[in-house]
Amino acid sequence: MKVSVWGLVSGLVFSLLFGCATNAPLKTLYYRNNEYAFQKNMIIFLRGYSGSNKDFASNGFIDDVRIRKLPFDMAAPDAKPGYYFGETLIQRLRADVIEPARAKGYRRFWLVGVSIGGLGAIMYMLKHPDDIEGVLVISPFLGYYWIIHEIRNAGGVRKWEPGKYDPDKDWQRMLWDSLKQLATSKKSRLNELYLGYGTEDTFAAAQKLLGDLLPHDHVIITSGGHTAETMERIWRLFLEKDVLRSSGSAVGIDLR
Repeated sequence: MKVSVWGLVSGLVFSLLFGCATNAPLKTLYYRNNEYAFQKNMIIFLRGYSGSNKDFASNGFIDDVRIRKLPFDMAAPDAKPGYYFGETLIQRLRADVIEPARAKGYRRFWLVGVSIGGLGAIMYMLKHPDDIEGVLVISPFLGYYWIIHEIRNAGGVRKWEPGKYDPDKDWQRMLWDSLKQLATSKKSRLNELYLGYGTEDTFAAAQKLLGDLLPHDHVIITSGGHTAETMERIWRLFLEKDVLRSSGSAVGIDLR
C-alpha cells in the first residue's frame, strides 16, 4: 500500500497559512520523565498547524506524564505546516526523531497528534506501522467536506467505494481507503489507534467517521470545539484510561 500526504496543500483552505515547503531537519524539544532514569519508551507530540511544539509543555501535557510517573520520555518536534506542504513530514520524523531515538535505546513509541498533527500521526502509522506502539489523535483534521460528504452518503467508511485514484494526487481518498482496508482486515492495526474530539469541533463529521471504525473504548467524545481547552481535556481523559502505563511496561534504566 502506497501512503502519501502529497497533494495535501492543494486542497487545504488555509494553505496560505502554511508558508514555504521545507525539508530541513526537524528541530525537536526533548523532555526527560526523570533526570536519573532513562526510559525505553517515548511519546512524540505533533503540533497543530497554527500552534507550536512548545505548547505541549506550556499546556501541561509534559507535566501530566511526569506527575503520573508514566514510563515515557517525550519529544516535541517542530513539525510546522511546511513539512506537510513539502511532503516531507513522514521521512523527516523517522530520520530526525525516531531512528536517532532508537539508536539511543528507545524501543516503544507513541505518537500524539493534535489537529493536523493527528493527520500526520495517522499517515506515519500507515507508512511505518511497525515503528509505532500506539497513536492518539486529538481533534484531528482528516479531510475536506466533499470527501466526508461522499463517505457519509455512502453509509460510512465500510460501505464507501473510493473508485480509481492516484494516491500521489488524492491524499484524502488514499487516507480513507487505507483506513477502510485496515478496518476490514483480520488483524487490524486500528486497535493501536485512539481518537478524541469535541462535539462542536469543526471537523466532527470526519472524526465520527473514524470513530465508527474503532473499538468503542478507543474513542473519547466530550463537549467543546476545535480549541486548546478541549484538546487538553481529551488528553487528560485519555490518561485516565491508563493505556500508556500498560503499553509502556518497559522499565527505565537508572543512570545514577
